[in-house]
Amino acid sequence: MAYSLALADRIRQLVSRHNNVVEKKMFGGIGFLLNGNMCVGVWQESLIARIGPARYTHALQQPYVREFDITGRAMTGWVMIAPEGLENNDQLQRWISRSMQFTGTLPAK
Repeated sequence: MAYSLALADRIRQLVSRHNNVVEKKMFGGIGFLLNGNMCVGVWQESLIARIGPARYTHALQQPYVREFDITGRAMTGWVMIAPEGLENNDQLQRWISRSMQFTGTLPAK
């Protein structure tokens, strides 16, 4: 299954005002990197958000959120948000902001 071009476009519009964000095709989807570090992405119809280990457990308790696991091995600090949790741009922007806050603390690559 291809990734959601519509979700990628929505993300692109929301991150376009930020410096040092580039997009890259990866893992059968598309990723948006901040300072060279993966921040958010699209896999199939879902948003992938890198929120860090401190927010991970709390995020998993939110509706429509599950572990980021496309290989059989979940990645701590990363979550997937189903389309139902991204119905408006405010919801999407909140996940992008969380991801950018965490990813912005990482050393640039």
